This record gives sequence, C-alpha cells and structure tokens, in this order.
Amino acid sequence: MSTLLYRLGRFAYRRRRLVIAGWLAILLLAAAAAITLMRPFASQNNIPGTESQRSLDVLEARFPTADGAEGRIVFRAAEGSTITADPARRTVLAATGAAAAVRGVASAEDPYDAGAVSADRSTAITTLTFTEEPAEDVPAGTRDAIEDIAERARASGLTVELGGDVFVEQPAPFGVGEIAGLFVTLCVLVFVFRSLRAAVIPLVTALIGVTVGVLLVLAGSRFVTMDSSSLTLAMMLGLAVGVDYALFIVSRHRDQVRGGMAPEESAGRAVGTAGTAVVFAGATVVIALAALAVVRIPFLTVMGVGAAGTVVVSVLVALTLLPALLGVLGTRVAASSIPVLRRSADRADGGRPGGRPGGRSGGQWKGRSGRRPGAPASAGLRWAHAVTRRRWVVLPLGVAGLALCALPALDLRLGLPKDRGDSTAVRAQDLIDAGFGPGYTGALIVVVQGSTMNVGPAAEQIAGRVTALPHTASVAAPVPNATGDTVMIEVIPAAGPDSAHTQDLLDDIRRARDPIAALTGTRIDVTGSTAVDLDVAAKLASALPVYCLVVMGLAILLLTVVFRSIVVPVKAALGFLLSVVGALGAVVAVFQWGWLSGLVGLDGTGPIVSFLPILVIGILFGLAMDYEVFLVSRMREEYTRGRPAREALRVGYAHSAKVVAAAALIMVSVFGSFVLSENAVVKGMGFALAIGVLFDAFVVRMTLVPAVMAILDHRAWWLPGLLHRYLPHIDLEGERLARHLDGGFAPGNGTREPRHAAPESALAEDPHAGARGGRGVRGDG
Repeated sequence: MSTLLYRLGRFAYRRRRLVIAGWLAILLLAAAAAITLMRPFASQNNIPGTESQRSLDVLEARFPTADGAEGRIVFRAAEGSTITADPARRTVLAATGAAAAVRGVASAEDPYDAGAVSADRSTAITTLTFTEEPAEDVPAGTRDAIEDIAERARASGLTVELGGDVFVEQPAPFGVGEIAGLFVTLCVLVFVFRSLRAAVIPLVTALIGVTVGVLLVLAGSRFVTMDSSSLTLAMMLGLAVGVDYALFIVSRHRDQVRGGMAPEESAGRAVGTAGTAVVFAGATVVIALAALAVVRIPFLTVMGVGAAGTVVVSVLVALTLLPALLGVLGTRVAASSIPVLRRSADRADGGRPGGRPGGRSGGQWKGRSGRRPGAPASAGLRWAHAVTRRRWVVLPLGVAGLALCALPALDLRLGLPKDRGDSTAVRAQDLIDAGFGPGYTGALIVVVQGSTMNVGPAAEQIAGRVTALPHTASVAAPVPNATGDTVMIEVIPAAGPDSAHTQDLLDDIRRARDPIAALTGTRIDVTGSTAVDLDVAAKLASALPVYCLVVMGLAILLLTVVFRSIVVPVKAALGFLLSVVGALGAVVAVFQWGWLSGLVGLDGTGPIVSFLPILVIGILFGLAMDYEVFLVSRMREEYTRGRPAREALRVGYAHSAKVVAAAALIMVSVFGSFVLSENAVVKGMGFALAIGVLFDAFVVRMTLVPAVMAILDHRAWWLPGLLHRYLPHIDLEGERLARHLDGGFAPGNGTREPRHAAPESALAEDPHAGARGGRGVRGDG
C-alpha cells in the first residue's frame, strides 16, 4: 500500500493543476446535487418492529385523523384573572378563528369546546392542524401569519406562545462557536509548523473535504429520512479528522523538505508513509460508524453512514488534494515569511537562521547545534523518560483517575431530553407544564385490539388498573374506532416525558395488561411518542454492551494485523474502554447531575440523549485507534530498525508526541466549539467527544501507553510464530518503500534518483543500529 500511495502522492504533486481542478469539479457537482435533491430534515426517532412503533402504526390506520403537522397556540391569562372570563375569552376565540383562516392551516380547535383549559382556568391551548406534513414542510408564510396573530393577542394583555414541532426553531449548523473553534485550530497549526502558509493548508483541505461530505449528506436526504443531527455530526467529525489527517502528512513532508529532500520526492514519501497510517486510521473510523447499522435503528444508521461518508471524503482529500496544494507551495512550505515564526522554526530545528531548505542534492544539513532537523524534540523525550522511569507510579495513578471520572456513569439514564433555551416553543411548553402538568404533552396511549365483544370490557378493566397506578395524573375515557374492534385510552403521566417516573409508569402498565389480555382474549399494547422514545432508549441501552464488545474486538483484530503483536492491541482496547467510560462519567456529571453545567451554558439537567453513548463509543473507537497508530507505529518503526525496545519507545514517542498532541488539541477545539450550540443534543455530542479525546490522547495514549510499553519491554512486540506466518503484512511504517527507495529506484517513473535519508531517522548516531534489541518475532518481514 505504501508504494501505491507514494506513486499517488507524486502524481498529485506533479499534476497539481489537474487534481485541484478535479476537486473543484467534484465540489460543484456535489453542490448541484445538494441543491437539486435535498429535502427538509425531519425527526424520526423510532425502531420498526417494537411494540410502541407497531401500535402507533395501528392507531394511524384505525383512527384516521386530519393529515398534517400539528402546532399549538398557548394562552395564559394575566395574574389575578382567568382565561375563561371576558375579555380573555374573546381574545382567545378571535385568535383561534383568525388562525383557522390562515392559508395552510387545516383546522384550529376551539379550546373551550375541546376541554383544553387548565384546571385552574389560567391556561388554554388551541391545537392547529396544518395541511403540510412533516412540520418542516409548513411554509414560512404560514408560520409568520400565526406569529402575527399571537402578537396581536399579546397586545390584549395575555401571555401567548407558539408550541409544537412546527414552531421549533432549528439552530444554524455553523455559528460563532464553530468559527472560534477554527480559529483555535489555526493557532495550534501555526504553533506546530511555525509557518502561516503551512498551517493554512490542513485547514483548507479539511474545509473542502467537509463541504463535499456535507453536500453529499444533504443530497442523500432525498432518499432517506434524515435528522438535522446527521448533518451536525458529519460536519463535526469531518472537520476534526480532516485537519488531523492533513496535519500528519504535512508534518512529515515539512520535516523532510527542511532536511534537504526534494519537495516532489518528499510529498510522495509523506503520502506513502504518513498517508498509509491515515488510510488505516480513516478505515477504523468508517468501520466503527458503519457498524452502527448492526443496532438496526434507522435514524442511527443514517447518522453513522453520513458521518462515515464524510470521513471517506476527508481521507481522499488528504491523499490527493493535499499533495497537490503542497506542490503549489513547493519549498515555501518549509519556511515562513513572518520573521518571528521563521526564527522560532530555526530554533526548534537547531538550524541556522535563514537557511534555505529543499536543496536538490538530497543531503542532510545541520545547524549550528549539529542536530539534524527532525531529531526528537527535547520536551517529548523528557516526558517519555519521566513516564518510563516512574511507570509503576504513573500507571495506577492514571487508571485510578479515569476510574474516578467514570463513577458517575453508573447512574447513566437514557432518554430524550426536552428542548431548553429561550425560544417560543420552549416557553410554550413551560406554560403547558405549569397549567396542565408536565405529562400533558407526553401522553401514553393504551391500544386494545380484539373482537367487538371483548375489547370494551378489556378497555374498562385496563383503564381502572392504570388509574390506580402510581405516577398517573389522569386516564381519559376509552375511545373505540369506527368498526369497534380497537379501543384507544389516553393516559396522562404525572411526570414529564424525560422523567424516570414516566418510564416506571410505562413498565407498570405493561405488567398490568398481561393478565387482563389473557383473560379477555385481547391484545393490549402501549404506544405514543413518549413510549416510542422510551423504547428507543431501552433498545439502545441493551445494545450498548454488545456494540462496545464488537468495536473492542475489531480494535484487537485490526491492531494485531497492523502491529503484528498480541499485547499492543489488547492494551489499546483496554485503554479505549477507560477513555469511553471516563467520558460517559463526565457527561453524566455535567448533563444529568448538573455539575459545572453553567460553564457549558446548560439551562437544566435531564437524561442523556439515548443515542449519545453508542455514538461516542463508535467515534472514540476510531479516534483512539488513530492516536494509537500514529504514536505506536513510530515506536515499532524504530524497534524494527534495530533499537532496543525501551529506546525505541522513547525515540518513537519523542518523534510523534508533538504531532499527536497537536492533533488532539485540534480535535478538542473542533468538538468543544459545538458545546456552544443552543441545541442540547449537539451540545452533549460536542462535550462528550471533546472530553473523550482529551482523556484518550493525553491520559491514555501519551501517558499510560508509554508506561505500559516500558513495563512490557520487548514482550510488547511478541507474536506467535503461526500468526507471524499467516497474518498479512500492512507495512504501516513504509519499511518496504524505504528499502525500495533507498536502493535508488523510485517506483512509478522507472528512473534512478539520489538516495534521501529520512530526516527523522537518527540511526547513524545510534550505537545500537542493526542490533536486534530484544527477543520476539519481528514483524518487518
């Protein structure tokens, strides 16, 4: 693979105009497809085949109602007066009549005739049915007309708010917070490269990749029902991995050019070596996201596939468009026109100020310090020495710290938290909760099916049992359908849809219905939007351990092939588990318990959104394997070249630590910027992924991994002989490519080129070069 990518990198460098034009064409075609095919997003939180969803389908078939989206106008009387007395009553009736006359409104229900007046007579609800379905298809002009009616009613002294899905405000997918995250990312890249030109390249390629990916997601909305969270996740993940993948390739390329390698050759080698790791890292993220399909929840599958597609585009951009843009810069990628950055780069490399990199001779150049550019950074080397010397202290402290962070996860409660903020839909819900109780809009629907002779008695019995259950606010009279073979009973919970008491009530109803159904020969199910949401949460909670085992098993299998070791993959999977439970513990502490919730702009607490943990597991698995590959592959590269195991650990760590740390900071800044979103679901995803990357990169990979590797010494690279013979050789480190090129032959053009020693290698200064540093089977072939 490394040889193929080497050729691809050189081709993109030489044919840069063609490659750039090709990506611009792809961008335009994706934009045209999105504009032509995209449809409005629609929430679809269901699981086909479950009791609640099956019963909901029965209700829609046997209790036909006016098709169309629903909305609400909520009226509340002034303090000291009632909504049933004039002039408040006249205002409500006038507003209801005006709403019924609005174009696009199918009906407006009189709250006094419908009984939609609170017990204390302070609040009334006019239910609107629109001609369009879903809510996102209701024209903006229709919504504006209803808002004008509400504004006129407010002028009479009433408090009036608009609720329901039609009036839920969809936050912009990209705002000030995300722009701030991009600015932080640019600052990190400038710090790493000491060059504004080099720093801009990863940002440009990431933005192009995520734009193409998001446009394709929008085009895909024509064929599948898609939630707005799918777009947000694709954007969030595409930006993060796009910058990171470009960072690894540009970092390798820039070091080589500063070391004297010809830019075209360097671009090929960077794509052939770092690009191979990028392909594997991207594949792990894609597999983890695509594996969400095994949970068999449609909206989750759509989210995973959409995000995976964006990651695929980001990998392709890094392997093709990136070397093309490096070709535009040429040798300028290795230097900065800003004096302070140029001097900083020279000091970091130990090179002479004003040195001109990129000579054609291919030789190494040294600065006044005599140290080659690309030699291990002193800070990373010092940290590696400190961790490996105190490994028996670092390891238990790190594990104990993450275990402490994970403790709140024992109280993890999944659900669908209600919207929070200061929108009219949120204020309308608050008025309903205050006037009618928090369970009014989260009714459970009991559906009794059977013969016309027995459904009536069965409905009366189950209604009586449910009335006596704890956490029941009220039970409506049974309502039969036109043929008399199905009866619907509306149950209002005493608590809100996101309360644990409502889950208890759902479980109690399902336990109570079994003996009645058996005695009367009927079928009794419970449905409603609240029941569907709770069933989704229960399904996801049961799938969580299985999915976690699947991705951990996948991690062990993939890393065994890549690193040709048994111990390293097991250690990587256990480290991933520590990161995940630590991140989930932090999410529970902040979003469910309310600890430090003000720092993330959270207005209230509640259950964790049901699909968040499984998404976090899938995404963090891919990212954790990214960091494992980028960090440990360099250790293995040094080990297979003959260094003793612990020395290879320190040297490989020192080479990789700075880039891995920068990549992690970029991930944290991108994910963390979404914490500023007004959407509670997006806020939770951003926080969980940011804290998960922070734990995995800095605690697990950069601290616990070197400690464990130092304890294991050469045993970390042990592989049974049978596996050594039959496992495929991935050549992640590009050893075969290096041997091929160092022999003087450049694949792909049939010409001889001067030998270029990789600037990262310090073998010439290593007294142990060529020695077999430790026992065990080597995986370099």
